[in-house]
Amino acid sequence: MVQARTIRLWSRIHTWTSLVCMLFLLMLCVTGLPLVFHDEIDDLLEDEITAPAMPEGTPRLSLDRMIAAAQARFPGQYVLLLNLKQNEPLVTVAVSPTAVPAPGNFHRLTFDARTAEMLGEEASHQDVMDIVLRIHKDMFAGLPGELFLGAMGLVFAVSIISGVVVYWPFMRRLDFGTIRRRSSPRLKWLDTHNLLGIVTLTWTLVVGLTGMINTLATPLFDLWRAQLIPVLLAPHLGKPVAPIPSVQAAVELVRTRFPDRLVTSVTMPTAARFGSPQHLVVWTKGATPFTARMLQPMLVDANDGKTIVAPEVPWYLKTLQVSRPLHFGDYGGLPLKIVWAVLDIMTIIVLVSGIYLWAERRKPSVRKPLRTERTAAVGV
Repeated sequence: MVQARTIRLWSRIHTWTSLVCMLFLLMLCVTGLPLVFHDEIDDLLEDEITAPAMPEGTPRLSLDRMIAAAQARFPGQYVLLLNLKQNEPLVTVAVSPTAVPAPGNFHRLTFDARTAEMLGEEASHQDVMDIVLRIHKDMFAGLPGELFLGAMGLVFAVSIISGVVVYWPFMRRLDFGTIRRRSSPRLKWLDTHNLLGIVTLTWTLVVGLTGMINTLATPLFDLWRAQLIPVLLAPHLGKPVAPIPSVQAAVELVRTRFPDRLVTSVTMPTAARFGSPQHLVVWTKGATPFTARMLQPMLVDANDGKTIVAPEVPWYLKTLQVSRPLHFGDYGGLPLKIVWAVLDIMTIIVLVSGIYLWAERRKPSVRKPLRTERTAAVGV
């Protein structure tokens, strides 16, 4: 009797937590499916700037040459940052007429790293995948949207755990994977729902919880900045923005002292809140597919070009950065992306079948038989 009462309680928890988050989770799974193949879709839809063919081993020019080429194209404008492509000899230089750029009021010029020839300017408009990403990330609601979806991820985790508790006694009555094909359509969908829910259990928990952690990225980085920047920049308060030193020398210094890191971009000395007036911020990432989303800034003193400050990344940002490759599933190449997509489709079926099962249960004609069957279900 006590066990039956406990199962009913867990069943109610599972039902209502599922109903609260189901539509939002369905949206996340549908938008997440094309995002798994973000790079491949971009290659098909977008005319990306590519480097011309040259003999293998053609040396790259100094990054300072790229800056000089950008300043020659837009005289008097501020150089904000450089982005270095990892797979192609391309360097993107962002310039703006103001030291603090206004949205859309800057240029992103892409240069051939071997010749310093400008190959094109990146368009500032959002493409299809950018729109899908915004829907998936925050539903165009900014930080409140991110935090709301994070809360839905937590509710989803409760739904998954309660679903396992409800499914456990049901599993003892039937062999694992049984689908009662001769029963009513509702029971067949119930068995399918249960089976796919258990098969995708670990994946949905990992992706759901890491997605929830990712929604905290903005407040966590702001917290780190609030803790770090005042202490780090205290000796430089009141000083003017340092002139741009040799960017190439700073990058080579970082590469020499941190050979296990890859340089991804360089932020120039700036008075803006994301930089330092006296430092070049050289952004690095891990060199392996799994650590490629784990970023670490290196601050190179712009006055002497030799002093490097590598701020310690706090535990909560390390947790965030570890969660990213687990959530996106892009650290194993195309095979892992296909696995992620298959699991995503299975989760969509679980969510849709859960909605169907709940709607069917609400019909007066089937309510009484269901009470006599006492069939437990994940998502009902």
